[in-house]
Amino acid sequence: MDLNQVTLGATDLDASIAFYRTLGLRLIVHSNDHYARFELPNGKATFSLHKVEGDSTNTGTGLVYFEVPDVDAEVKRLEAEGIRFEAQPTDQRWLWREAYLRDPAGNRLCLYHAGENRRYPPWRLKD
Repeated sequence: MDLNQVTLGATDLDASIAFYRTLGLRLIVHSNDHYARFELPNGKATFSLHKVEGDSTNTGTGLVYFEVPDVDAEVKRLEAEGIRFEAQPTDQRWLWREAYLRDPAGNRLCLYHAGENRRYPPWRLKD
């Protein structure tokens, strides 16, 4: 099994497309002002947006994580582009460095770096 994509609701599709392009995702599909799909800079998974009416934060997605090599540098770059963060980079007890923000539709996102600790934390269960 492999993760194909994550889809979030977008109340203003154009604003959300611009936001995710600023994050560094590459737009590969844009259909009739109701759907957009992106490739991420690394890996095979894709990310998409689907136009919704009203509050998109009630679509069932709790929090989407995007891993970056340097959280602090990425936060500085994005803040210079006008993106606001709810929480600045912080080292977490689970050995990840995380910063939190919201997209134009209010969906919660986390930029983080975990490296090997993402899949192989010291407390990983044995097979």
